[in-house]
Amino acid sequence: MKANSNLKMAECMEARLTAQEEQIELLTREFSLLRDGLNGGPEVASILASSPELESLRSENEKLKFRLVHLRRGLQEELALEGQGKGGTNKGQEKTGKQQPKNRNYDNNKAATHETKPVVDKEKPENNKKVAHGGVGGRELKPWPGYISERMQLYEELKKESDALLARRAADSQPITVELPDGRRVEGQAWVTTPYQLACGISQGLADNAVISRVNGDLWDLDRPLEKSCSLEILRFDNDDAQAVYWHSSAHILGEAMERFYGGCLCYGPPIENGFYYDMFLDGPHTEFEYLEALCKSVVKEKQPFERLEVSKETLLKMFKVRGEDRYTTLTLTGPCPAKISFFYCFRCGPLIDLCRGPHVRHTGKIKALKIYKNSSTYWEGRSDMETLQRIYGISFPDSKMLKEWERFQEEARNRDHRKIGKEQELFFFHDLSPGSCFFLPRGAYLYNTLTDFIREEYCRRDFQEVASPNIYNSKLWETSGHWQHYSDNMFSFPVEQDVFALKPMNCPGHCLMFSHRPRSWRELPLRLADFGVLHRNELSGTLTGLTRVRRFQQDDAHIFCTMEQIESEMKGCLDFLRCVYDVFGFSFQLHLSTRPEKYLGDIAVWNQAEKQLENSLNEFGEPWKLNPGDGAFYGPKIDIKIKDAIGRYHQCATIQLDFQLPIRFNLTFDGDDKAKPVIIHRAILGSVERMIAILTENYAGKCGYSVLQMCKQFVEAGFMADADLDSSCLLNKKIRNAQLAQYNFILVVGEKEKLTNSVNVRTRDNKVHGELSVSEVLARLTLLKESRCRNAEEEF
Repeated sequence: MKANSNLKMAECMEARLTAQEEQIELLTREFSLLRDGLNGGPEVASILASSPELESLRSENEKLKFRLVHLRRGLQEELALEGQGKGGTNKGQEKTGKQQPKNRNYDNNKAATHETKPVVDKEKPENNKKVAHGGVGGRELKPWPGYISERMQLYEELKKESDALLARRAADSQPITVELPDGRRVEGQAWVTTPYQLACGISQGLADNAVISRVNGDLWDLDRPLEKSCSLEILRFDNDDAQAVYWHSSAHILGEAMERFYGGCLCYGPPIENGFYYDMFLDGPHTEFEYLEALCKSVVKEKQPFERLEVSKETLLKMFKVRGEDRYTTLTLTGPCPAKISFFYCFRCGPLIDLCRGPHVRHTGKIKALKIYKNSSTYWEGRSDMETLQRIYGISFPDSKMLKEWERFQEEARNRDHRKIGKEQELFFFHDLSPGSCFFLPRGAYLYNTLTDFIREEYCRRDFQEVASPNIYNSKLWETSGHWQHYSDNMFSFPVEQDVFALKPMNCPGHCLMFSHRPRSWRELPLRLADFGVLHRNELSGTLTGLTRVRRFQQDDAHIFCTMEQIESEMKGCLDFLRCVYDVFGFSFQLHLSTRPEKYLGDIAVWNQAEKQLENSLNEFGEPWKLNPGDGAFYGPKIDIKIKDAIGRYHQCATIQLDFQLPIRFNLTFDGDDKAKPVIIHRAILGSVERMIAILTENYAGKCGYSVLQMCKQFVEAGFMADADLDSSCLLNKKIRNAQLAQYNFILVVGEKEKLTNSVNVRTRDNKVHGELSVSEVLARLTLLKESRCRNAEEEF
């Protein structure tokens, strides 16, 4: 067995070395081609420079350095394991768990190269102990990659210049006045006084718990001196903006650990809704979370300060070109948006220097609890023709109790995962032959139809007219609507004869054709058109996630064509509609009014009038709402609605959006005093029916009101979902248990006695026994509960 193991190890090593030699041969061939091209003069060099073969080689050689790093790491581990198998470890092996000294200049890494062989001793218990308590362990690259020290050297030179400039400004400092949220005013010195110093003067507890400050409405580093008289607010972790800053700083800690551990090219590391991630160019997926998390904890323990530096684009390009393979920061700096920007900001913590506008927490020690929990693959800038990156996700909190609560929340979310429940209860499934398109099984289809029937009933009450529109349109339609110019990559398109057609990703252009197919009178307005048409969007395969992100879906989509004067009343009707639906489901919700953005189309007077009507309708609606200034679409203001589920997560499903531009693009008019143009209100309550099913399934943990059991044709004919368990080999208690696990709302037991009296014995999935009732009585009660859309049918029965 030992010989076989050694043989397999040797074969593995031989295969890896062979691959390495092939890569080196490709590199040598490229150098030869470049040399010959230069000797052949500018014309030959130009031909070679544009050769696809050469571009392919360059791309491959960009990855070679990182492949060599991971190859040597793997070979070193195999040699270490082989040595342990022979009775011990190599004498020259370094002990694990040593942390880098807290030297600001990190001089011990100046001679570092990519050829470093990291050392690990998995068998030593003291190593495991250090990892468990946040020690670095032996998996860190030792010494670090050489570009770190070169980058640090340039940074230190720039930092000295910046400190000297700040000192000169502080020498000419003027008194300033700082206004606090409670109206108090405190004195300070421009370019000297910091928000942290003022927080300490107010309360040491406030200063200790502060994450970031807000100065004149802008987020501001706590240790950054104030420049003039201002208003000041100190933000703690319970503030949304402070959480984003906290997780952004945590991402930098993760980035430092990834750079020291993997040696790859860092890309983006932003905060997200719950936590943060960092993208890195690596050769293949890596899941050494334990070691990476231990390295993050060591960074936290060092309390590395976050330092802010303003740097010119040219200097940053020089700084990040120190590592020749770091094309990602270079691409960011030379992209279309930064072309007009002369100066950028970068932040440093420890050896990491990252292009970043900030702000950040004071130092890494403010991150009290951190966890790395998953990784995935992504593309640079989301483009499938670019390199594949590895994305590592993390979460952090200022208290370990909050992290434990988050872990409990994640466990509950996993138990409620609609993909898991959908499989267990046979609601739906997906297949590789149609990715992103759901197969709804009978029970799932029943739930699907129940939701759409519910909305249809409300349409009848609210004077909506349901229509059916085509699935395929000529691309000229999308050119008219403007979608083709901005959205064609997300559409399924194909040639038909001499034209290009596409599957519709939304209904609004088709509804515009319906409005304009004949002259319209002002008496027809408001015209409310509803459509459950099938939509297709070409989502990237890596983004498809169960029912929450699909390629084929349906919406409870409606478009209201109305006059400017009717906007307020129509908005009130839309808000009442969504409250009616969400009350049935038991959802609470948040409302946000998003107003005119900086780049808008149309007349500002029209915008002001519309925004005022939206504000009036929200005030009269009676629910609290928040203002999102400048967050509206370029074609009109909107109301964003987020629903809150049973475990506290928020989901955006409903949308109410004004549109002034589509009527102009399609030249829509109606007859009145003159040829006036209508306003379009885009409106959905469920949003995607598929996504709503996912939310409902997880909200109720699979106990959706989509089925009623047992027995027979009478219940099916009355419109209920009913199944019969007639398996004679299964005992009654087992049948009841199976029905409860399958989450049937009601279990109707029929024995010999019940057969004689045409009755059933009623119990619920939560084992509440209602006793024996006649079938007619049960049907009557269930019908009443269904019509009232009762959420607690089992208790109310």
